[in-house]
Amino acid sequence: MKSKLIIIVLSIITLLSSSISTAERLPTVVATYFHTTFRCASCYKIQQFTEEALQKGFPEEIASGQLKYQVVNIEEPGNEHYINDYGLYTKSVVLSLQENGKEVGFKNLDKVWQFLNDKNKFISYIENETKTFLQSK
Repeated sequence: MKSKLIIIVLSIITLLSSSISTAERLPTVVATYFHTTFRCASCYKIQQFTEEALQKGFPEEIASGQLKYQVVNIEEPGNEHYINDYGLYTKSVVLSLQENGKEVGFKNLDKVWQFLNDKNKFISYIENETKTFLQSK
């Protein structure tokens, strides 16, 4: 009886660990809003519109972990490398494709400033670029 219980427990552990390691290997898209310490009204607007576009346009992808969103201050210690990594020269939204914990591709959504005064165009831009990026993986 004890040996059957041990076998069942080991089987469950094996199944759980294999599903976790499989999930870690699935490609993930990380959308990041990069900003500096000083932020103007437009900077906050970019963050707000980006969050809204991702939350409304990709609820299933966010819930499954296929799409993640983060906000990063490039002036905080340890974050300066993003300036060179992505060629940042202003506040930006970057999509990054991660596989096995490593970045394999990215796209800087450099038109966020162009569409800043038209919320619908801004949100459509973020949604379309993110959808294309998700489909390309």
